[in-house]
This record gives sequence, structure tokens and C-alpha cells, in this order.
Amino acid sequence: MSVAFTKEESAETASETLLPDRPVSPHPNLVTEAGLQALQAQLQEAREAYEAAQTIEDVNEKRRQSAVPLRDARYLTERLRTAQVIPDPASTDVVAFGSTVTFSRPDGRVQTYRIVGEDEADPKAGSISFVAPVAKSLMGKAVGDVVGTGAQEVEIVSIA
Repeated sequence: MSVAFTKEESAETASETLLPDRPVSPHPNLVTEAGLQALQAQLQEAREAYEAAQTIEDVNEKRRQSAVPLRDARYLTERLRTAQVIPDPASTDVVAFGSTVTFSRPDGRVQTYRIVGEDEADPKAGSISFVAPVAKSLMGKAVGDVVGTGAQEVEIVSIA
């Protein structure tokens, strides 16, 4: 293999592995205690993946394997630096950050979500971000309140 070919391949690979930073939300970085712990665990995993990639001898493969963990570590470090831990709500009278809210929709569906930080939100697992439209409309409301309009209307059934 010629040296020229190797250098060209290395330069090309280097440009492919310079990943752009993950976008950071403009919203305050509110997190639950569990969310903070999850961010810390994800940062540790990213660091471990990066360290594992550093043991690879092939320079190009090392770059490829290091790119994602390095980008994730930068993102997670920033999110941990700006994290504002919000304690669980002291009351279940009104919906607040950290509340678990059950609401019904006009089509008969009943859904339950916990309102959490952006990085810990996972609707399939029952949590939504405090900046999600439905969460914003629920904040400060009580059981029996109806928010939204038309097909987007929901009635709060319970707050935990």
C-alpha cells in the first residue's frame, strides 16, 4: 500500500469522525434526582467506551470508535454542569415538575406520565419532558381541570 493512499484514507477518516456536538436545549436544565444519576451513569459509560476505543491499534478504527463516546461525554459533561436538581413535589394538589399525572382524552384513552427533565424523558416508559406541550398545559392545574381544546383536550384524573 502506498504512503499517499494511507494518508488520504487517514485524512478522509478523520473528517468523517469529527462529529458535530449534540444540540443543547435552550431551556433550563431541570432534572429529578433519578435524572441526575442517569446522566452521571451515561457519562461514565461514555468515558468507558472512549477508553476502550483508545486501546485499538488501528488509528482509523480508533477514531471511528472514539467519535461517538467523545461527543457524548462533551454533551453529558455540559448537562451535568448545568443540571438543576428539583426535589419531588411536596404536594399532590397541583401538577408540578416531578409529578405523575393521569389524564383522560376525549377518545377515552387514559394516560399516565411523570413530568421530568428533557434528558430523562421517555414517553414509552411513562415520562415526558416539562417542555412538552401537554406537560406545559398541565403544570399548575389540579384534579378535574380540563386543559387544551378539541381533540387535544385532556382532563386531569389524578396527581401523584
